[in-house]
Amino acid sequence: MRGPHNIWRLIRTGATFIRSGSMRAALEAMNAPPRLRALAYAFSAPFAWIGYKGDPNLPPVTRAITALGPAYIKFGQVLSTRPDVVGEELADQLRVLQDKLPPFSTEIAKRTIAEEFGAPADQLFSEFSEPVAAASIAQVHAARRADTGEKVAVKVLRPGIERAFRRDLDAFHFAAAMIERLSPASRRLRPTDVVNHFESVVLGELDLRLEAAAASQFGANTKGDAGFMVPQPAWNLSARRVMVLGWAEGLPLGDREALIGAGHDTVALGERVLQLFLSHALRDGYFHADMHHGNLKVAANGDILAYDFGIMGQIDEYTRRVYAEILMGFIQRDYRRVAEVHFEAGYVPADHDVDDFALALRAVGEPIFGMDAAHISMARLLAYLFEVTERFGMQTRTELILLQRTMVVVEGVARSLHPSINMWEVARPVVEKYIRENLGPRAALRDLRRSLHVLSRFGPELPELLKSAIHARGDTAPERVETSRWRGLAYLVAGAALVAGGVLLGSLL
Repeated sequence: MRGPHNIWRLIRTGATFIRSGSMRAALEAMNAPPRLRALAYAFSAPFAWIGYKGDPNLPPVTRAITALGPAYIKFGQVLSTRPDVVGEELADQLRVLQDKLPPFSTEIAKRTIAEEFGAPADQLFSEFSEPVAAASIAQVHAARRADTGEKVAVKVLRPGIERAFRRDLDAFHFAAAMIERLSPASRRLRPTDVVNHFESVVLGELDLRLEAAAASQFGANTKGDAGFMVPQPAWNLSARRVMVLGWAEGLPLGDREALIGAGHDTVALGERVLQLFLSHALRDGYFHADMHHGNLKVAANGDILAYDFGIMGQIDEYTRRVYAEILMGFIQRDYRRVAEVHFEAGYVPADHDVDDFALALRAVGEPIFGMDAAHISMARLLAYLFEVTERFGMQTRTELILLQRTMVVVEGVARSLHPSINMWEVARPVVEKYIRENLGPRAALRDLRRSLHVLSRFGPELPELLKSAIHARGDTAPERVETSRWRGLAYLVAGAALVAGGVLLGSLL
């Protein structure tokens, strides 16, 4: 129910931040404009008494977010990877949202396992630990399978999580609708579509069978990637509310000091995590869309271990090529080409000037080149990017939301390991390889072969299609029927030529 009752929910959100004493810190960290700060206090301060109390043992902002529910926690997880946006102090506070939230009891977890599999947990597992990690949607236990003796990670959904998420999403839908109604200028950002997209992603996270399938697919795609490993699911022990994966043993990627102490090269790790993400997104079109510190470890041999596959992103081949051309344009500092690609893809309305857009993009890209990442204000850069999208009437591309969000998160993870990283320089070899393999002459021949193979499947149907077309015009004048027959014959010959060409090209490539 997305009705006005959600106004109360939104007011309570502000009231919770007031009550926890974190409203000022949150607004300052987000660099909110003075008018927004005044409105936030005006609507929330009188209702501070109805705000959720939260866990007094947590830092103020984290306390408010955890009290508000899982959807807010998801947002906090993203911010925890961006100390350059929210500041080091707040980022450290928010890091507990990744995998250190208060757990629910082990007995409840065992009861859930018994309900899903029809057998007691102690019968399925010879060992079963207390929670080793707890996040917004589920918690993880270390266990040992009774049948094989293998050490595994058992992931169990939080009780009542589905209802809690739907309540938050309901409020988000209401807020998006109100924003569109009260601010017509915001419609180009498509807040309703954005929330719809977020909902589809989150609800997929609530079925662990889908996460098991994602782990299996991701593992198959990346099995040849050096320095990267994906634990695989135990299908006979995976259900809607419980999932079992191979155990990932390693140090948390977010603990830089521990990684250095263990002899790992954090500079190389930072570069590798960024290159792996780009490779998965461009090469496979299927990528881990929740690559924050809490979902990555480093094995003793230096391999990066990824887990938690509840949110995965997919982008089609055309979009991958557009994305690669945009990245390559920035890498080469060819802002005119970057602008042209945006216009060609329809990301910028055609009534705008491509040269003006190229100039605006230069103002985005140039400050990054030749500057130590530690001196780049990502908050100011993102604010300017927002101004550019508003000026040129760019609508939000919902199909790219996960990609853009994950790019921000991964770059933040890479910076935490390698503070002076230059993402453009690190991305260059991955993007160049993709373009070489997918935008050159050989790629054009491969595309042609695919098209011809599709047409060849219609070969047996061409005579019937021709006959139907002729009969459909049987009531036309005789001379026009004759013309139609000759045209149909021409189509048949052309179709046969395409079929033959497809077979020939397929044998050559």
